[in-house]
Amino acid sequence: MMPFLPLLKSAIRPALDYALPPRCPGCGVIVGEDHGFCLSCWGGMEFLGEPCCARCGIPFPHDMGEGAACGACLADPPPFDSARAVLAYGDVARTVALRLKYGRRIGLARLVARQMLRHVPATGEDPPLIVPVPLHHWRLWGRGFNQSALIADHLGRLTGLAVDKHGLLRVKRTAPLRGMHPGQRARAVRGAFALAAGHGMTGRRILLIDDVHTSGATAAACTHILKRGGAGEVRLLCWARALPRESAD
Repeated sequence: MMPFLPLLKSAIRPALDYALPPRCPGCGVIVGEDHGFCLSCWGGMEFLGEPCCARCGIPFPHDMGEGAACGACLADPPPFDSARAVLAYGDVARTVALRLKYGRRIGLARLVARQMLRHVPATGEDPPLIVPVPLHHWRLWGRGFNQSALIADHLGRLTGLAVDKHGLLRVKRTAPLRGMHPGQRARAVRGAFALAAGHGMTGRRILLIDDVHTSGATAAACTHILKRGGAGEVRLLCWARALPRESAD
């Protein structure tokens, strides 16, 4: 039966597209293909990449040279080795993140993972281990899924990299960080994470996956635990990040 599945999907696809046409993840208008953005939303998205701070990923106006860091990272380096995001946090990035996280549009996790691919570090002889930022079990029970874990699973399938969803734990339930200033966020997540007994993080390169990066408090707390447990390197990869001029919800 399996060889006939692609033919069956091809046969019924026109009917499905007629009944349930693909829609833009940002605004909902009908588009030509699944998970494709309309021109308006596409034009309003600020993609991030080089040139940028080698440590935190903040964009530079021009190339500052290999390994250049921003002033903030030079003055107070973050614990993670690098941070990258697909988009600057804006209307479209926010809509996709909220629809995935609270609107239960879990299919968007695959879109996010595909957009993350260009930021996945080279694997070489020491491939990174994909680790999602965990949810506390009570929040996981209430929501039904961890959006970061969904993204991590898709990214693992797309890259062939191993995914560990059980080694890093959230052991303390924290209040939502929305509206807190950076100091409050750091205090809120202090002691919130731990490593499971028998974890396999020692000596590993870790690719830490989250949906939105704001103050960096959650990523910093996770990184401290991972490095304390022996991780050799921690790189943060997110769907969107708040730039200094912005404040994420």
